[in-house]
Amino acid sequence: MDQESPKNSAAEIPVTSNGEVEDSHEHNFNRDLKRSLPSGLGLSETQITSHGFDSTKEGVIEAGAFQGSPAPPLPSVMSPSRVAASRLAQQGSDLSVPAGGQRTQTKSGPVILADEIKNPAMEKLELVRKWSLNTYKCTRQIISEKLGRGSRTVDLELEAQIDILRDNKKKYENILKLAQTLSTQLFQMVHTQRQLGDAFADLSLKSLELHEEFGYNADTQKLLAKNGETLLGAINFFIASVNTLVNKTIEDTLMTVKQYENARIEYDAYRTDLEELNLGPRDANTLPKIEQSQHLFQAHKEKYDKMRNDVSIKLKFLEENKVKVLHNQLVLFHNAIAAYFAGNQKQLEQTLKQFHIKLKTPGVDAPSWLEEQ
Repeated sequence: MDQESPKNSAAEIPVTSNGEVEDSHEHNFNRDLKRSLPSGLGLSETQITSHGFDSTKEGVIEAGAFQGSPAPPLPSVMSPSRVAASRLAQQGSDLSVPAGGQRTQTKSGPVILADEIKNPAMEKLELVRKWSLNTYKCTRQIISEKLGRGSRTVDLELEAQIDILRDNKKKYENILKLAQTLSTQLFQMVHTQRQLGDAFADLSLKSLELHEEFGYNADTQKLLAKNGETLLGAINFFIASVNTLVNKTIEDTLMTVKQYENARIEYDAYRTDLEELNLGPRDANTLPKIEQSQHLFQAHKEKYDKMRNDVSIKLKFLEENKVKVLHNQLVLFHNAIAAYFAGNQKQLEQTLKQFHIKLKTPGVDAPSWLEEQ
């Protein structure tokens, strides 16, 4: 052929059968090699293996130090060493070829820990954000219900029981207030009767002509004061029991009712939010919001169902406890009042023994904790 195909500079180097390079082309080859190699690569450390272009044997060309024009010395850190070459070769070995012949790439690089340390400040900020969002939704739901625009979930049977409980609590508080007033007035009357009996007894000793008359009245007033103290003990026991029922047992149930109502408001707020999202368009931006809203709605629905179940159980137990307590206390109150105004001292004392009521002795302080032990 008349035209020769262009050859690489490395291909133009004549190589003998034993791999030695002719000296006449050494200088030209070193100059070309210097131009083709990177700036940070030293010629003294360069080895080139040429797969014979004109011959069938391989030859190794070792290039010595470049003897051309002087150049500023390169820093030693820029020259690749055998260790660096081995690292590069090791990185290249990450591409492994399995037995099937298919090339697979093994990943290498820095190890990233899955569980990253979270910033406490960011966690608090996230909690505040969630609380603010929840408060906003609940406030909007309450305002909508008061304005008659929003819908609310109603359990008719449970709501009726809660209304009856609140009405009964008000009535029991009124009975408790009246019983406390009666106790205060009875205490004042007993105190007056005791003082009147002491005055009669003193006059009985100083007035010989009216000794018997003053004595009878003194004994009567002292007996009335004693019976009044017994009745006062029964009334105070009645007040303490009703107070425990109203301000502890019923109040605890109403606290659970309050939590149930808050759960109901949250449930309706997130239900309304989900309904609004479902009425809007469905695209790549809204679908994640709908999915997240569905998840929050399901969580608040489970909370609402749990609180409704808790309220139903507490109302049931409260009704049983209320009937039992009020039955005993009303029987006590009736028997004590009837025995007192009938003048039946034995019946009055028997009533107190029936309900295990211990009276305090007038003028005697309560025993100290050392005496009780």
